[in-house]
Amino acid sequence: MIISPVSEFYKKIEIKKIKAAEEAMKPKAPKRGRPRKNKLYFTQDTEDAIIAYNIEVDQQLRNKVFNEYIHKPLLKMTESLVHRYKFYHFDTSTKDVQYEVISFILEKLPKYTQDKGRAFSYFSIVAKNYLIQNNYKHYNRKKAKAPVLAIDNQRDVVRELVKKDYREEVQDFFKIFIEHCDNNIESIIKYKRDIPIAFAVLEIFKNCENIETYNKKALYIMVREMVKVKTQYITRVVNILKIEYKRLFKIYQKRE
Repeated sequence: MIISPVSEFYKKIEIKKIKAAEEAMKPKAPKRGRPRKNKLYFTQDTEDAIIAYNIEVDQQLRNKVFNEYIHKPLLKMTESLVHRYKFYHFDTSTKDVQYEVISFILEKLPKYTQDKGRAFSYFSIVAKNYLIQNNYKHYNRKKAKAPVLAIDNQRDVVRELVKKDYREEVQDFFKIFIEHCDNNIESIIKYKRDIPIAFAVLEIFKNCENIETYNKKALYIMVREMVKVKTQYITRVVNILKIEYKRLFKIYQKRE
């Protein structure tokens, strides 16, 4: 009889609980000071639950493991991100924003596999990108609704229109570029060890409409959270992708 992934997950959890109870029964030497509290909310159990959730076919079991082991860590993670980075320009309450982000994460949940790094790093990047984009949009809406106090007579409207057209062209091409890299990553990236880095960079770009929001330092930090590698390897991959981007963009601009 084939045991479902979620049932297998719960079996492992039960074994862990039994072992923890047996360990707690053993006599231990008293430790000085206050006992440490476990502040981790996104644990290995959470990651294992996500993996089991993704490969489970029984919807009831999927709902069960999500409600018991995945939902709460995601809720805590989104709350932490909102307050840490001060995403306060939304029109709704923080709790509503959290549920909005979790709904978005649910769409991305099936895309997570272990080769993409730790689940916490992967989904915190996804959530952070979503919050950056939408916080930026809400902020712009607020600015647009603000009363106009003065008109800048020196404004170069022609230049602004040209810049707007170019930006739209770049955004259209960027989607094509990401799809191209996804489909041809092994021929673009020479070393196999660099492929996860390339996928991490592309994953960040996929979830970011306003790529101008990211500076180089922020991009490197986010990639390092997803795949634990040195900066020099990230630089190498970014440079390769940059060369490929320029090559394809020239071809794209020459299209009829």
